[in-house]
Amino acid sequence: MSTPAPSAGRLAQLRQAYQMTKKTQPRIGLLLISVFVLSAAATAGLGILLLGTRWFSIIIVAILALTVAMLATMIVFGKRAEKSMYQQAEGQLGAGAGALQMLRNRWEVKPAVAFTKQQDVVHRVIGRPGVVLVGEGQHARVKNLLGSEVKKHQRIVGEGVPVTTMIVGRGDGEVPLPDLVKRVKKLKKAIKPAQQTDLLYKLKALDAMRPAAPMPRGPIPTSMKGARKMMRG
Repeated sequence: MSTPAPSAGRLAQLRQAYQMTKKTQPRIGLLLISVFVLSAAATAGLGILLLGTRWFSIIIVAILALTVAMLATMIVFGKRAEKSMYQQAEGQLGAGAGALQMLRNRWEVKPAVAFTKQQDVVHRVIGRPGVVLVGEGQHARVKNLLGSEVKKHQRIVGEGVPVTTMIVGRGDGEVPLPDLVKRVKKLKKAIKPAQQTDLLYKLKALDAMRPAAPMPRGPIPTSMKGARKMMRG
């Protein structure tokens, strides 16, 4: 009889994230060791100063120092891993969809609701700010595609529901991939949760008339999602 090993998947995920991070940050190992040692030493020094050097105080300080050091190391690693994932994913088809999939709670993400033969795509996010359409691809083509999608969505959702557009990229008026999720989250709330549910039902009719989009299922979205999952623990 085999027993489940939930930590195995966790360790594999950490290993994958570390290997990918090392591609863009070769000294990540040295950095993490330094963070662990310095945070442990600082915590131990402060603990001894406050609790003294009696044996039970030393045990408490040691446990506290290890806990703080591990937490600090994981926080730094998470930030570095996220930055590395974005660096490797930026400019590749599907990177925007991978980033948007990190949205949680009341956010509903549907990748590639519209696309062109040149592989320009538009993803849709529904949340308290209303409808957010995010485009990826060549700026001029994506802008035209977004304009068409805005008209289609406005006819379905009606007045009072904002339809916001964004284009992923580094050009003028575009949103860099690392800032995409933050930019979406910062949008002003405009609808209530009940309206959000109604929007999902209304837009099902629009989606049903579309052909299936050939979205890539490569390592970009998966790795980015895995890195964020790892950071959340």
